[in-house]
Amino acid sequence: MTIPELNRRTAVAGAGALVAAATLTACSTYGKDDAPDPAKTEPAAPGTSGANGAGGIAKTADIPVGGGKIIGSTVLTQPAAGQFVGLDATCTHAGCKVNEIAGGTINCPCHGSKFNLDGSVANGPATRPLKTKSVRVEGDSIVEG
Repeated sequence: MTIPELNRRTAVAGAGALVAAATLTACSTYGKDDAPDPAKTEPAAPGTSGANGAGGIAKTADIPVGGGKIIGSTVLTQPAAGQFVGLDATCTHAGCKVNEIAGGTINCPCHGSKFNLDGSVANGPATRPLKTKSVRVEGDSIVEG
């Protein structure tokens, strides 16, 4: 059995096929609802439970009207006085974690998606809103549930 010679045309075609396969694999996560890589998420802020435990997620006074705060995997916003919204911090475009709330939008660093304070899409490439998380106010704390 003889092994065929590798010529330049075959090598270039093979390399092109590998690049195409890698590109398709990288883009295959677009729009998926899979959970983010736990190694890429931050733990809840110190002194918070991240659940219905003592202290709740945040104090109401810590969430500015017309703004919000990212705590672990949760985005808390206050679009209007006394109206608190809980959102998942995972961008619906490619699964990156949003990293800032500025100028009235929740911003994703990966591809520039922006979300309104209620989680709806303000600017793509994301086409779906952030997932909501159920939150409520108990005293001066915001808790899940």
